[in-house]
Amino acid sequence: MKFKIDVVRIRENSIQLNGWVVGKTPESRPAFLVLDQNRRKMKMKYVSTRRDDVSQIYYKKIYDRDFGFDIQFPYERGRDYWLLIRCDGRVRRIKFNENLIAKRSSVAYKRLEKLRDLMNMETVHVAVEFGKKHGLKALFLKSRHKLQGIDNDYEYAEWYDLTKPSREELDAQRAEKWENGPLFSIVMPVYLAPADFLKVMLDSILAQTYPGWELCIADGSPAGKTSEALVRPYMEKDSRVHYQALGENGGISGNTNAAIAMAGGDYIVLADQDDAMPEHALYECAKMIREHPDCDVLYSDEDKMDMDGGALFDPHFKPDFNPDLLRSVNYICHQFVVRRDLLERVGGFRKEFDGAQDYDLILRCTERAKKICHIPKVLYHWRCHQGSTASNPQSKLYAFEAGSRAVMEHYRRLGIPALKVEKGVDYGIYHTTFEIVGKPLVSVIIPNKDHHKDLDLCVRSILTKCTYKNLEFVVVENNSREAETFAYYEKIQKEFPQVRVVRWEREFNYSAINNFGVRYAKGEYLLFLNNDTEPIAPDFIEEMLGFCQREDVGAVGARLLYEDDTIQHAGVVVGFGGIAGHTFIGLHEAENSYFHRAMCAQDYSAVTAACMMSKKSVFEAAGGFSEELAVAFNDIDYCMKVRAQDKLVVYAPYAVLHHYESKSRGLEDTPEKVDRFNREVARFAKKWPDILRDGDPYYNPNLTLRKSNFALRDLLKEKIGEPYPLDPAIRKHMEEEE
Repeated sequence: MKFKIDVVRIRENSIQLNGWVVGKTPESRPAFLVLDQNRRKMKMKYVSTRRDDVSQIYYKKIYDRDFGFDIQFPYERGRDYWLLIRCDGRVRRIKFNENLIAKRSSVAYKRLEKLRDLMNMETVHVAVEFGKKHGLKALFLKSRHKLQGIDNDYEYAEWYDLTKPSREELDAQRAEKWENGPLFSIVMPVYLAPADFLKVMLDSILAQTYPGWELCIADGSPAGKTSEALVRPYMEKDSRVHYQALGENGGISGNTNAAIAMAGGDYIVLADQDDAMPEHALYECAKMIREHPDCDVLYSDEDKMDMDGGALFDPHFKPDFNPDLLRSVNYICHQFVVRRDLLERVGGFRKEFDGAQDYDLILRCTERAKKICHIPKVLYHWRCHQGSTASNPQSKLYAFEAGSRAVMEHYRRLGIPALKVEKGVDYGIYHTTFEIVGKPLVSVIIPNKDHHKDLDLCVRSILTKCTYKNLEFVVVENNSREAETFAYYEKIQKEFPQVRVVRWEREFNYSAINNFGVRYAKGEYLLFLNNDTEPIAPDFIEEMLGFCQREDVGAVGARLLYEDDTIQHAGVVVGFGGIAGHTFIGLHEAENSYFHRAMCAQDYSAVTAACMMSKKSVFEAAGGFSEELAVAFNDIDYCMKVRAQDKLVVYAPYAVLHHYESKSRGLEDTPEKVDRFNREVARFAKKWPDILRDGDPYYNPNLTLRKSNFALRDLLKEKIGEPYPLDPAIRKHMEEEE
């Protein structure tokens, strides 16, 4: 017999246990018994639950059996209780009292549990399969990252308790006087709602600190099974609660549209029957609208809560509006608020997209919104249970097919030439293949100083293995000294007429060298490329060009892997380490990143010029690379200039290359070079102070700037909303330049 108790909680004079049990065979049937401290049998509530993950791990397939359990029994403080589990002739006894439960809830205990999880049978099976698929090196890296995760500064529940509004702050919100504050219409479709879940949502709405709301409930449950009896006391208590029994089920879209038809507010707030909102949710929305009265759409961060609502986990801290990320995944989800007249113009929910009806609506609303605001606070708790897509994405595969159609229609409405929208790295993550309009010439700019073998691998692999053919190569010779290098130049230009070598004969300056190379480029598009790169994806140029050909895009970056297939570049966050840095460095390509961000096309503030495509017209309008930044951050500076033209910088995750840059190589290795590096960093910081002060809009202020893995901020070292401190040497140079 194998078993695990995942959750133990005291709730209103009762103890609740969630876990699973398996025996020697799938047919093994466990039995449960609860005893009090006098060894007397107690009454208990027992519900079996689906645990397909356990079935898959222990029996190698999913059986139509419930291997999980949910047990609840009465509890009196100061007493001991025992749970007995019998299976296959064996009995295990587990003791419970408040001291043991408090110990299980401690951060230290949870970290010990994580360590135990890493060594249990479940993890062993997963590790073996991962190792077979990706190799021992990848397994080692993933195991190391798992172990490092044990030492995270905070468990999310602890972090949330430290950052949520205090009781005094909530009282101050309730006491605040609002003149002409927005009226929020919370629309909630209901269908055979579990009474306990619905009550939690209703209670959370009535507890809101902002008074300007109404609740519109449209119930599509069949006669005799409606929620009217449960809702009626709330209506009698608060006139802002409205309820309508529809008499028939119109589906999620039809029921929600019926709730919207009841609404009279300025803004529509979407809510589900089995979730919850913290008390300050609507206050924060009203505050944002007061600060930005032209806001048509706003959304917040969110997290998940377990089935009984007692534990919060898996927070989703989102970027500010990110249209390409939205086309990759419905990252907005909850809390979603839209101006009512905009919702009426786009036409409400559409039944043909049921399963992804909110995704379809969000795409249509954001297309036509004048201003979209993001509140970087958790204002919605999404209940996670086996039937929900929050817990089990495969339970609603039809939803993801509907989502694919919603994204494709979105492209059609905007006139973006997309060929297909497919499943990405996981269900609900989409990969778009764009149509390449015409066959525009792409000029590949590659600076080179000796290292002709690296250069040959780079150029030859693109010309012989990659699928896009309308290319020219401008190799900028930069003071090479080896005779073999110049002999190679003669050879490669004869073998491939598309290759041309031009000579830069001044001192090293990365910006000036690339600007010099562009003078010889004839292409409409420029691809800046390091000589120590090698394509992995044969269609990496098409992947980048598909984004770059859009009018609203100015630059596109690729996913770059070190030789051991760990990430070297997957986008840049301005503010990492005080200035800027790459995301997810060192993560193996087979590992999951934060909400799969490393495998989602999205907009970033910057990408690396080790592989970056840009329109030549945008490059010229930006004035090229800034030559006062000879070594450091010239590519980040260029991306900032692109964004200053109101153009997007896009990260294309399926454009994959190896970048053989040594991970152990320091940025600079002499005092003179270090001083030059710091001086250039200081110039960058002085040139772009706003983003360093206010934060990168494509990164959430609740996440750390000390690491590249999107971990929670360390509240002892980093205050939320404040930039990471600059190195004193850099500050000194900034003062000198003043």
